[in-house]
Amino acid sequence: MIPLASRIRPKSLAEFIGQEQLVGEGKPLRQAIEHEHLFSFVLWGPPGVGKTTLAKIYARAFNADLIELSAVSAGKGDIRDFINKRAFFDQPKVLFLDEIHRFNKAQQDYLLPYVERGDLYLIGATTENPSFSVISPLLSRLRVFTLKSLTSDQMKQIIERTKLKMSNKARDWVIAFADGDARQALNVLEVTEQLYSKITVPNLKKAYQNKQLRYDKAGEEHYNTISAFIKSMRASDVDAAIYYLARMLAAGEDPLFIARRMVVFASEDVGMGQPTALVVANEVFKAVQEVGLPEGEISLAHGVTYLALAKKDRRAYNALRSAQADVQKHGNLPIPLKLRNAPTKLMKKLDYGKGYEMYPVKGESCLPEKIQKKKYFE
Repeated sequence: MIPLASRIRPKSLAEFIGQEQLVGEGKPLRQAIEHEHLFSFVLWGPPGVGKTTLAKIYARAFNADLIELSAVSAGKGDIRDFINKRAFFDQPKVLFLDEIHRFNKAQQDYLLPYVERGDLYLIGATTENPSFSVISPLLSRLRVFTLKSLTSDQMKQIIERTKLKMSNKARDWVIAFADGDARQALNVLEVTEQLYSKITVPNLKKAYQNKQLRYDKAGEEHYNTISAFIKSMRASDVDAAIYYLARMLAAGEDPLFIARRMVVFASEDVGMGQPTALVVANEVFKAVQEVGLPEGEISLAHGVTYLALAKKDRRAYNALRSAQADVQKHGNLPIPLKLRNAPTKLMKKLDYGKGYEMYPVKGESCLPEKIQKKKYFE
């Protein structure tokens, strides 16, 4: 039986719900379709917001030869076969690569010449920041479109499209449960109907306990676990940090997501307490990216142990947040004249750069006059 999400999947922009910033009147993806502009791009956003649907609508608009692959299971051979077997087709070739962030550097390098020559048009979908997960040469040839979580009203429209009978209370429970993820909402509705026939709040709650819905990398358990992981490292509790690492890996969490959180932690929590922590965290990220799993798990454990045991110092982080608060409060305060660049005679006449000393007197502030006595780094 075809899953509910597939049965009600929109086939055109007229049926598509949400992402007005991309598909509304005059917006980039609508413009591209209406003006027949075919190009490669990445759809970046949380799960269940329409990335796959948009890719299919886009490819269908150009009558393109579309192949859908998941980076979790696909490899170079799949791409090569797609190109070779369809070499004589007149249709444009579109490769939709779901979870593109799971392709390692070598696999992304392999894609590059095909995209560059126009042998295929690539549409990548990712929940991870493409700046971290897509190699620079490939990213430079792709446009990046950011998708947003669906609003409650948009979720309501999608649920109504299923034509399933339920009370407003049950519908509202599903909307709150899914938190902007249409696929999550449709999955729990489908399972509830199959198991209990009637869609009520008690039945929805029982269906949620069903194994096939218990782990979702965008759900509450995901955030609870990563929070416990970070807080365990912050508390220098190595055993707990390693446990939560193992738990995330067993659940299928993206190892690069974990490594990125460690890079952030190295600056935010360890900071000046042990500045080399940032070097270690970055090397762990690179190791996981190059080696992959399962061997990359060893590098993650190495990095977690190092960060958990490192001395913690949040002064750099706190200084940044304090300075940002002043930027928001005061706006662009005038930069002291002595610090300004003076490349022209007029600027020199206006005293730009006047009084500047390369090595000023100790304690002399370079801050704007209004906040000269402010101390951010304690």
